[in-house]
Amino acid sequence: MQTDQRILLVDNLSERVQRLFCVLEFLGEKVELRKLEEVANAAEPKRWRAVIIATDQITPEQISRVAAKLPWQPILTIGRSQVEPCQNLIGQLDEPLAYPQVTELLNFCQVFGQTVRPQTPTSPNQTKLFRSLVGRSTGISQVRHMINQVAETDATVLILGQSGTGKEVVARNIHYLSARSNGPFIPVNCGAIPGELLESELFGHEKGAFTGAISSRKGRFELANGGTLFLDEIGDMPMPMQVKLLRVLQERTFDRVGGNKSIATDVRVIAATHRNLEHMIADGTFREDLFYRLNVFPIEMPSLSERADDIPLLLQELVSRVFNEGKGKVRFTQRAIDSLMEHPWSGNVRELSNLVERLTILFPNGMVDVNDLPMKYRHIDVPAYAVEVPEEQLERDALAAIFTDEEPVEIPMGQLSNELPAEGVNLKDLLAELEIDMIRQALDQQENVVSRAAEMLGIRRTTLVEKMRKYGLSKA
Repeated sequence: MQTDQRILLVDNLSERVQRLFCVLEFLGEKVELRKLEEVANAAEPKRWRAVIIATDQITPEQISRVAAKLPWQPILTIGRSQVEPCQNLIGQLDEPLAYPQVTELLNFCQVFGQTVRPQTPTSPNQTKLFRSLVGRSTGISQVRHMINQVAETDATVLILGQSGTGKEVVARNIHYLSARSNGPFIPVNCGAIPGELLESELFGHEKGAFTGAISSRKGRFELANGGTLFLDEIGDMPMPMQVKLLRVLQERTFDRVGGNKSIATDVRVIAATHRNLEHMIADGTFREDLFYRLNVFPIEMPSLSERADDIPLLLQELVSRVFNEGKGKVRFTQRAIDSLMEHPWSGNVRELSNLVERLTILFPNGMVDVNDLPMKYRHIDVPAYAVEVPEEQLERDALAAIFTDEEPVEIPMGQLSNELPAEGVNLKDLLAELEIDMIRQALDQQENVVSRAAEMLGIRRTTLVEKMRKYGLSKA
């Protein structure tokens, strides 16, 4: 049964549901309005992302009958009437509506759907390189202000900051806002090119200048003429090349490798590095005169941990770019966002972009809660939402896991005999004792950490919690 990604609102078009309709559309959800009879009497069984029923003009008995008829369908209610609890009645929306509560309950509906039936396989998704400056923090606002100030000039810019903070983003913004925007933007990673090849890469070479130079070739300075040359990781440039670069910046001319004719260049140079160049000057690994030539207008990029308040906007921007590529749209609950804001982010925006890409693959068109984040990003202790699954279904799942396991579990003969006694055995009790023993061993070996014990047993954490609750086990 395929899941329709729309949310179904069931009501007679009351004012309350109209407000909820607007809220859900604002959150980016697709919503459809129907009457209760249309849902209950549908010819073909259908599964919606969630069904929200207004209880003003619908009796609790009617809701209970629909819930019993559609046991696979997660249902939410809104209104004052109390409905008899059942397995697929996930929760009730309170008024006035609040974003954290709406996203949390929608996440619960998603978890319910994943628990009752397997999740369908999804195609891989990728995000492109982050290309814009987003945020309201003081640090990033200052960066945008400095970009606007320097863009219209031809001053050399030095961009400093940790890896992954978006230094190339700043360089591209400076270029696109400048009078050179119609010219080329040529990036060069000085750390990725061997020192002996960097001179030819930057200045070009003449035919026969060295072995393999079968024809003349333009360098990056010539290709960037009339535009901007971005020298990334300038701190990794070898000392001999630093001398030659300094000459180009001073005289605005250069010679090709193997050539004897000076070529004039009209290029704006923007450099960037994650290294501390002043320390490198003290260590003798970077030229002080080149540093002052480059450091005409320095821009310091703040790390992501220094502007954690920008993370919600950054998430929105990254998610929107994935969605615009037609690859799905993942959403985050408020608890997940709060947890991400507590993370140190050593990889900065690049790490955040990679995380969004990973979560888009795991939860296509879904909702991500704090317990859906990888373990290192969980900085808020929130109990995982667990669906109450009937005991019969748990037993069927356990038997299915036994018969579909690629590598059967070998049980020592001392624990379980392979001969059936003449008087017979209670298979259910025997399997239960074996299961309890395995759970206790896993908890002991993993120091009572439930998530690691579940991983050791090859089951989900919520499944292990349910089994512990079923057998009356505790971490102690």
